[in-house]
Amino acid sequence: MLEFLPENIKDALRYVNQKKVYELRLRADKPAKINYEGSFVYLSSYGVTDNPQKALRCSVDDITECVFQGGNRSVYSVEEQIKQGFITAENGERIGIAGEYVYERGQPLTIRKYSSVCIRVPHEIIGCATEIYQCCMSDKVKNLLLMSSPGLGKTTLLRDLSRILSEKTNNNILICDERGEISALSVGDSCDVLKYADKATAFEAGIRAMRPDIIVTDELSVRDCAAIQQAIVAGVHVVASAHFSDFSNVDAPFLKLFERFVLLDENTIGKIRVIYDREGRALYG
Repeated sequence: MLEFLPENIKDALRYVNQKKVYELRLRADKPAKINYEGSFVYLSSYGVTDNPQKALRCSVDDITECVFQGGNRSVYSVEEQIKQGFITAENGERIGIAGEYVYERGQPLTIRKYSSVCIRVPHEIIGCATEIYQCCMSDKVKNLLLMSSPGLGKTTLLRDLSRILSEKTNNNILICDERGEISALSVGDSCDVLKYADKATAFEAGIRAMRPDIIVTDELSVRDCAAIQQAIVAGVHVVASAHFSDFSNVDAPFLKLFERFVLLDENTIGKIRVIYDREGRALYG
């Protein structure tokens, strides 16, 4: 994992517990930062530090090479992902890219002159979603939305919940993995995976081709609600995540579609704050 990083960054990571590394932020000619155990600090030659003067720095060439290596040494093979501002590396690391967007006929063509990357590191924590399953799914499968601000463990929880549902229910589960992150590590034996397709395409093709009982997907937006509704009408349950920091912020279409809303704690990665029903009644927490 993280083999695409510049050599000085890879060497520095040998001095830290990589299970506690959630995110790396590399900006050209600026101090390298790392989300370590849930807090951002700097990365020095010998591990983490609070002193920016001791932090490693990457050049523009380092950033460009990082994207090139992350894209399996061919940016053309990940061209469609780059248009969306990211690529997914071989082991599921999501590399967000900042630079200059290039447009052709009003449509994004690519990003060039890369200036920084935000690297999200996937984690496998077996059993981390057990509490969610027991509170929301142990009697029967329900349509469930997992909610928090970015970077608080939603994808890790979705991955583990997919595994638990596979083991406990033996249902056919389709993982619509638009960014290639959920399925980066192990999922259940009864899980099928569709990668890199938008929600509308993945839901329509997946339901027709794979006949799932449950669809698991991440980072929903309001424009995805039509696809979700079609799945539910077809008798398919949906387990998903979305960026909401509070139940009061949930858009109305989601309230009609989902039965349980799991809100994560804003201060502790992967910790449940409250579980709501669609009427906003707290069932847990």
